[in-house]
Amino acid sequence: MSKKLKTLGLLAMTFALMALPALAQETAAGAEPAKSRASLFQVSLIVGAVIITLAVIAGAFCQAKALTAGCEGISRNPASAGAIRGLLILGLVLIETLVIYALLITIIILMVQWGKYV
Repeated sequence: MSKKLKTLGLLAMTFALMALPALAQETAAGAEPAKSRASLFQVSLIVGAVIITLAVIAGAFCQAKALTAGCEGISRNPASAGAIRGLLILGLVLIETLVIYALLITIIILMVQWGKYV
């Protein structure tokens, strides 16, 4: 099996396990199920989890690639270490900002659903 296939399988299994608590809930014996409210809230939880998970995975991968490229550049040309270091820090800040934006979007999605349906 290739490494990409193993990673994809692990990611799919993680998403499936994260959705189990939301899908396993049952209504009380005499209660009438509120399908639209519960299902929309469950979907918002899953969407929020997927957004932040993908953003963190992509951010970590991009930061690792940036650090690798920066270290290689400094090792090939030590005289330009200052310029490479400055650009590397700027790039890492921008990558981390994207992950923080994804966190804010996730929080907004969850709070809108909490306010409407719970």
